[in-house]
Amino acid sequence: MIGAGASVWFSTLGAVLAVSLISLAGILALVAREAFLRRALPFLVSFAVGALLGDALLHILPELAKVEEGELGQEGGFTTGIAFVIVGAIVFFFVLEKAIHVHHTLDAPEHRHIHPVAVNNLIGDGVHNFVDGAIIAGAFIVDARLGVGATAAVMLHEIPQEVGDLGVLVHAGLTPRRAVVYNLASALVALFGAVLALVLEGVVDGLERPLLATSAGAFIYIAGADLIPELHRTNDWRSSIVQFVGIVGGFAVMALLLLAE
Repeated sequence: MIGAGASVWFSTLGAVLAVSLISLAGILALVAREAFLRRALPFLVSFAVGALLGDALLHILPELAKVEEGELGQEGGFTTGIAFVIVGAIVFFFVLEKAIHVHHTLDAPEHRHIHPVAVNNLIGDGVHNFVDGAIIAGAFIVDARLGVGATAAVMLHEIPQEVGDLGVLVHAGLTPRRAVVYNLASALVALFGAVLALVLEGVVDGLERPLLATSAGAFIYIAGADLIPELHRTNDWRSSIVQFVGIVGGFAVMALLLLAE
Protein backbone atom coordinates (compact mmCIF):
# COMPACT_ATOMS: atom_id res chain seq x y z
CA MET A 1 0.00 0.00 0.00
CA ILE A 2 1.31 3.41 -0.99
CA GLY A 3 2.09 5.96 1.71
CA ALA A 4 0.92 5.29 5.27
CA GLY A 5 0.40 1.86 6.83
CA ALA A 6 -2.85 -0.12 6.89
CA SER A 7 -3.70 0.75 10.51
CA VAL A 8 -3.33 4.48 9.78
CA TRP A 9 -5.57 4.13 6.72
CA PHE A 10 -8.23 2.32 8.72
CA SER A 11 -8.16 4.80 11.61
CA THR A 12 -8.15 7.86 9.34
CA LEU A 13 -10.97 6.80 7.03
CA GLY A 14 -13.07 5.63 9.98
CA ALA A 15 -12.58 8.97 11.75
CA VAL A 16 -13.40 11.04 8.65
CA LEU A 17 -16.51 8.99 7.93
CA ALA A 18 -17.63 9.37 11.56
CA VAL A 19 -17.25 13.14 11.34
CA SER A 20 -19.40 13.25 8.21
CA LEU A 21 -22.12 11.00 9.63
CA ILE A 22 -22.33 12.79 12.98
CA SER A 23 -22.82 16.10 11.18
CA LEU A 24 -25.53 14.42 9.11
CA ALA A 25 -27.29 13.15 12.23
CA GLY A 26 -27.68 16.69 13.54
CA ILE A 27 -29.10 17.85 10.21
CA LEU A 28 -31.59 14.97 10.01
CA ALA A 29 -32.96 15.96 13.41
CA LEU A 30 -33.94 19.31 11.88
CA VAL A 31 -35.29 17.86 8.66
CA ALA A 32 -37.53 15.47 10.58
CA ARG A 33 -39.54 18.54 11.55
CA GLU A 34 -39.71 20.43 8.27
CA ALA A 35 -42.31 22.91 9.53
CA PHE A 36 -40.02 23.88 12.40
CA LEU A 37 -37.11 24.23 9.97
CA ARG A 38 -39.08 26.63 7.79
CA ARG A 39 -39.92 28.80 10.82
CA ALA A 40 -36.33 28.71 12.02
CA LEU A 41 -34.92 29.60 8.59
CA PRO A 42 -34.37 33.35 9.29
CA PHE A 43 -32.38 32.44 12.40
CA LEU A 44 -30.42 29.71 10.60
CA VAL A 45 -29.40 32.04 7.78
CA SER A 46 -28.26 34.62 10.34
CA PHE A 47 -26.45 31.90 12.29
CA ALA A 48 -24.73 30.85 9.06
CA VAL A 49 -23.41 34.41 8.61
CA GLY A 50 -21.82 34.32 12.05
CA ALA A 51 -20.57 30.75 11.65
CA LEU A 52 -19.01 31.33 8.21
CA LEU A 53 -17.34 34.61 9.18
CA GLY A 54 -16.35 33.19 12.56
CA ASP A 55 -14.80 30.17 10.90
CA ALA A 56 -12.83 32.35 8.48
CA LEU A 57 -11.76 35.06 10.94
CA LEU A 58 -11.37 33.11 14.19
CA HIS A 59 -10.13 29.74 12.93
CA ILE A 60 -8.73 29.74 9.40
CA LEU A 61 -6.90 33.09 9.32
CA PRO A 62 -5.20 32.57 12.73
CA GLU A 63 -4.17 29.11 11.54
CA LEU A 64 -2.66 30.62 8.39
CA ALA A 65 -0.88 33.27 10.48
CA LYS A 66 0.99 30.69 12.56
CA VAL A 67 4.74 30.59 12.05
CA GLU A 68 6.55 27.31 12.65
CA GLU A 69 10.23 26.46 12.78
CA GLY A 70 11.19 24.16 9.92
CA GLU A 71 14.44 22.74 8.58
CA LEU A 72 14.98 25.84 6.46
CA GLY A 73 13.97 28.32 9.16
CA GLN A 74 10.60 29.90 9.80
CA GLU A 75 7.68 28.58 7.76
CA GLY A 76 4.12 29.80 7.40
CA GLY A 77 2.71 33.12 8.48
CA PHE A 78 0.13 35.31 6.76
CA THR A 79 2.07 36.11 3.60
CA THR A 80 1.19 38.28 0.62
CA GLY A 81 0.79 35.10 -1.39
CA ILE A 82 -1.86 33.79 1.01
CA ALA A 83 -3.63 37.17 0.86
CA PHE A 84 -3.75 36.94 -2.94
CA VAL A 85 -5.19 33.41 -2.72
CA ILE A 86 -8.02 34.75 -0.52
CA VAL A 87 -8.62 37.65 -2.93
CA GLY A 88 -8.53 35.22 -5.87
CA ALA A 89 -11.09 32.98 -4.17
CA ILE A 90 -13.46 35.93 -3.63
CA VAL A 91 -13.12 36.96 -7.29
CA PHE A 92 -13.57 33.36 -8.44
CA PHE A 93 -16.82 32.92 -6.53
CA PHE A 94 -18.09 36.26 -7.82
CA VAL A 95 -17.41 35.19 -11.42
CA LEU A 96 -18.90 31.75 -10.78
CA GLU A 97 -22.08 33.23 -9.34
CA LYS A 98 -22.34 35.75 -12.17
CA ALA A 99 -21.93 32.97 -14.75
CA ILE A 100 -24.67 30.90 -13.10
CA HIS A 101 -26.99 33.91 -13.09
CA VAL A 102 -26.35 34.43 -16.83
CA HIS A 103 -26.97 30.74 -17.48
CA HIS A 104 -30.29 30.98 -15.63
CA THR A 105 -31.29 33.96 -17.78
CA LEU A 106 -30.40 32.34 -21.11
CA ASP A 107 -31.63 28.83 -20.39
CA ALA A 108 -35.22 27.64 -20.76
CA PRO A 109 -37.38 28.90 -17.89
CA GLU A 110 -38.97 25.50 -17.26
CA HIS A 111 -35.62 23.97 -16.28
CA ARG A 112 -34.88 23.83 -12.57
CA HIS A 113 -31.44 24.93 -11.44
CA ILE A 114 -29.55 25.16 -8.19
CA HIS A 115 -29.40 28.74 -6.90
CA PRO A 116 -25.92 30.34 -7.20
CA VAL A 117 -25.74 30.84 -3.42
CA ALA A 118 -26.16 27.09 -2.96
CA VAL A 119 -23.47 26.32 -5.54
CA ASN A 120 -20.97 28.69 -3.92
CA ASN A 121 -21.74 27.33 -0.48
CA LEU A 122 -21.30 23.72 -1.56
CA ILE A 123 -18.01 24.41 -3.35
CA GLY A 124 -16.57 26.44 -0.48
CA ASP A 125 -17.68 23.87 2.09
CA GLY A 126 -16.36 21.04 -0.08
CA VAL A 127 -12.90 22.63 -0.25
CA HIS A 128 -12.96 23.12 3.51
CA ASN A 129 -14.00 19.51 4.11
CA PHE A 130 -11.21 18.35 1.79
CA VAL A 131 -8.72 20.20 3.99
CA ASP A 132 -10.29 18.77 7.17
CA GLY A 133 -9.84 15.26 5.81
CA ALA A 134 -6.19 15.97 4.99
CA ILE A 135 -5.64 17.44 8.47
CA ILE A 136 -7.09 14.36 10.18
CA ALA A 137 -4.98 12.07 8.00
CA GLY A 138 -1.82 14.07 8.71
CA ALA A 139 -2.47 13.86 12.44
CA PHE A 140 -2.95 10.06 12.34
CA ILE A 141 0.25 9.69 10.31
CA VAL A 142 2.17 11.36 13.15
CA ASP A 143 0.45 9.72 16.12
CA ALA A 144 -2.86 7.94 16.83
CA ARG A 145 -3.64 10.11 19.86
CA LEU A 146 -3.00 13.24 17.83
CA GLY A 147 -5.37 11.88 15.20
CA VAL A 148 -8.13 11.34 17.77
CA GLY A 149 -7.66 14.89 19.05
CA ALA A 150 -7.79 16.34 15.54
CA THR A 151 -10.94 14.34 14.80
CA ALA A 152 -12.66 15.68 17.93
CA ALA A 153 -11.70 19.26 17.03
CA VAL A 154 -12.98 18.93 13.47
CA MET A 155 -16.17 17.26 14.69
CA LEU A 156 -16.97 20.08 17.12
CA HIS A 157 -16.13 22.58 14.42
CA GLU A 158 -18.27 21.02 11.68
CA ILE A 159 -21.59 20.45 13.45
CA PRO A 160 -22.59 24.12 13.93
CA GLN A 161 -21.31 25.00 10.46
CA GLU A 162 -23.29 22.20 8.81
CA VAL A 163 -26.46 23.35 10.57
CA GLY A 164 -25.87 26.83 9.19
CA ASP A 165 -25.16 25.38 5.75
CA LEU A 166 -28.50 23.57 5.84
CA GLY A 167 -30.24 26.89 6.44
CA VAL A 168 -28.39 28.47 3.50
CA LEU A 169 -29.34 25.65 1.10
CA VAL A 170 -33.00 25.65 2.11
CA HIS A 171 -33.08 29.45 1.90
CA ALA A 172 -31.65 29.11 -1.63
CA GLY A 173 -34.69 27.07 -2.65
CA LEU A 174 -33.68 23.44 -2.07
CA THR A 175 -36.05 21.12 -0.26
CA PRO A 176 -34.75 20.09 3.19
CA ARG A 177 -34.16 16.50 2.08
CA ARG A 178 -32.32 17.57 -1.06
CA ALA A 179 -30.25 19.95 1.05
CA VAL A 180 -29.31 17.03 3.33
CA VAL A 181 -28.15 14.95 0.36
CA TYR A 182 -26.01 17.78 -1.01
CA ASN A 183 -24.59 18.52 2.44
CA LEU A 184 -23.66 14.86 2.89
CA ALA A 185 -21.96 14.81 -0.52
CA SER A 186 -20.00 17.91 0.48
CA ALA A 187 -19.04 16.33 3.81
CA LEU A 188 -17.80 13.16 2.10
CA VAL A 189 -15.30 15.23 0.08
CA ALA A 190 -13.24 14.98 3.28
CA LEU A 191 -12.57 11.34 2.35
CA PHE A 192 -10.78 12.48 -0.83
CA GLY A 193 -8.63 14.85 1.20
CA ALA A 194 -7.77 12.08 3.64
CA VAL A 195 -6.92 9.59 0.89
CA LEU A 196 -4.71 12.09 -0.94
CA ALA A 197 -2.90 12.93 2.29
CA LEU A 198 -2.33 9.26 3.10
CA VAL A 199 -1.04 8.47 -0.39
CA LEU A 200 1.22 11.48 -0.77
CA GLU A 201 1.99 12.12 2.93
CA GLY A 202 4.35 15.13 3.11
CA VAL A 203 3.48 16.44 -0.36
CA VAL A 204 0.01 17.53 0.80
CA ASP A 205 1.55 19.86 3.39
CA GLY A 206 2.28 22.28 0.58
CA LEU A 207 -1.37 22.30 -0.53
CA GLU A 208 -2.99 22.75 2.87
CA ARG A 209 -2.34 26.47 3.26
CA PRO A 210 -3.68 27.63 -0.14
CA LEU A 211 -6.73 25.37 0.27
CA LEU A 212 -7.43 26.85 3.69
CA ALA A 213 -7.06 30.34 2.21
CA THR A 214 -9.51 29.39 -0.55
CA SER A 215 -12.01 28.26 2.08
CA ALA A 216 -11.61 31.55 3.95
CA GLY A 217 -12.23 33.56 0.77
CA ALA A 218 -15.30 31.44 -0.06
CA PHE A 219 -16.83 31.84 3.40
CA ILE A 220 -16.20 35.60 3.48
CA TYR A 221 -17.76 36.02 0.03
CA ILE A 222 -20.82 33.88 0.78
CA ALA A 223 -21.53 35.64 4.08
CA GLY A 224 -20.82 39.17 2.83
CA ALA A 225 -22.13 39.08 -0.74
CA ASP A 226 -24.99 36.58 -0.55
CA LEU A 227 -26.36 36.21 2.97
CA ILE A 228 -26.05 39.63 4.63
CA PRO A 229 -27.87 41.39 1.74
CA GLU A 230 -30.66 38.82 2.13
CA LEU A 231 -30.98 39.71 5.82
CA HIS A 232 -31.49 43.37 4.90
CA ARG A 233 -34.60 42.49 2.89
CA THR A 234 -36.60 42.47 6.14
CA ASN A 235 -36.21 45.45 8.46
CA ASP A 236 -38.93 45.12 11.11
CA TRP A 237 -37.65 45.08 14.67
CA ARG A 238 -38.60 41.45 15.40
CA SER A 239 -36.72 40.13 12.38
CA SER A 240 -33.78 42.40 13.16
CA ILE A 241 -33.51 41.02 16.69
CA VAL A 242 -33.64 37.43 15.39
CA GLN A 243 -30.94 38.23 12.85
CA PHE A 244 -28.73 39.89 15.45
CA VAL A 245 -29.07 36.96 17.85
CA GLY A 246 -28.34 34.51 15.03
CA ILE A 247 -25.20 36.30 13.85
CA VAL A 248 -23.86 36.75 17.38
CA GLY A 249 -24.74 33.12 18.12
CA GLY A 250 -22.76 31.90 15.11
CA PHE A 251 -19.74 33.95 16.14
CA ALA A 252 -20.10 32.83 19.76
CA VAL A 253 -20.15 29.13 18.90
CA MET A 254 -17.03 29.47 16.78
CA ALA A 255 -15.34 31.46 19.52
CA LEU A 256 -16.20 28.84 22.14
CA LEU A 257 -14.77 26.13 19.89
CA LEU A 258 -11.39 27.83 20.25
CA LEU A 259 -11.43 26.71 23.89
CA ALA A 260 -12.30 23.14 22.92
CA GLU A 261 -9.52 23.00 20.32
